[in-house]
Amino acid sequence: MAHEDLTHFDESGHAHMVDVSAKPVTARIAVASGSVKMAAETLALITEGRASKGDVLGVARLAGIMGAKKTAELIPLCHPLPITKVAIELTPDASLPGVIIKATVKTGGQTGVEMEALTAVSVAALTIYDMVKAVDKAMEITAIKLILKEGGKSGRYEAAP
Repeated sequence: MAHEDLTHFDESGHAHMVDVSAKPVTARIAVASGSVKMAAETLALITEGRASKGDVLGVARLAGIMGAKKTAELIPLCHPLPITKVAIELTPDASLPGVIIKATVKTGGQTGVEMEALTAVSVAALTIYDMVKAVDKAMEITAIKLILKEGGKSGRYEAAP
């Protein structure tokens, strides 16, 4: 793929913010997922509410929402967007063991919210790690990916199961 195929580069190959002013405002949604693998004992601390820093999943949910809202401040070429919804699902899974994270982000805008959904998952995962790292430094943040995107010129994308 040549640099001219990438929208974040100008004709000289320099990074730039894409001009979306001519794009129509449309309803857009993105869903991302990821997980934090941990020791079974660590998962029990979280699900039983025994973590010394408090409600791990509640704080991670808020952190994920905040992460989505701050994406344009963190990712240099992202546009600030009028986010209309952020929902974070945190599902303890004994078979990992760990927590599965799913973020859904919506907007009515001129560009998509894929980066906001991915950032929400990443920040929620980092928050889980931060809140229980004292008892499990070997946790693994993994499998962060876009699973659904709708809206805009490119249409619908859905990751293979």
